[in-house]
Amino acid sequence: MFKALAIAGFSLSSLVISNVAQADWQLVNDKSQLSFVSIKKDSIAEAHHFTNLEGMLSDKGEFSVNVDLTSAETLIPIRNERLTAILFEAAKFPNAVLTANLTKELSNLKKSGQYVLKGIEAELDFHGNKKSLAIDVLVNSTQSGDLTVSSLTPIIINSSDFGVTEGVKQLQKLAGLPSIATAVPVTFAITLKKQ
Repeated sequence: MFKALAIAGFSLSSLVISNVAQADWQLVNDKSQLSFVSIKKDSIAEAHHFTNLEGMLSDKGEFSVNVDLTSAETLIPIRNERLTAILFEAAKFPNAVLTANLTKELSNLKKSGQYVLKGIEAELDFHGNKKSLAIDVLVNSTQSGDLTVSSLTPIIINSSDFGVTEGVKQLQKLAGLPSIATAVPVTFAITLKKQ
């Protein structure tokens, strides 16, 4: 249940796409995925994802991914509803936003090939809290100029960093579970189409 949080994790910072028309690359939702893993009863792990992502990489190197927290998919409708209402409080905080500045890396990304980018400084804006993250990504640039960007290592999202630990406890109580992990690994694989 807390899994959705992780996703949110990769959800992102409040520099949401101000003008998509000026972007060189735009995220293709049906070719992109942000996933998270929840762990309950100390050893039962389940994978989940978000179905609605938006994002862009501008010609200045500004990268942004916007996660619609109401689009969490756990394959159990009541759990989706509880994550949205209780954990994410999506009525108040509908999105998670991840932003990063890739200005230094942009010249390489424009060339066809594969690149590993380590320690990219990013910021995640989730549930009214912002946190800096260092993330490692694998980037593939095609001859047509499109990009695929995926996590090289999972991003660990801790509930205490974003003020959602109480929501995790509420979900645990509603589900009658002895435990739900408060740290969630998040992974992503996104496709950016050259505009």
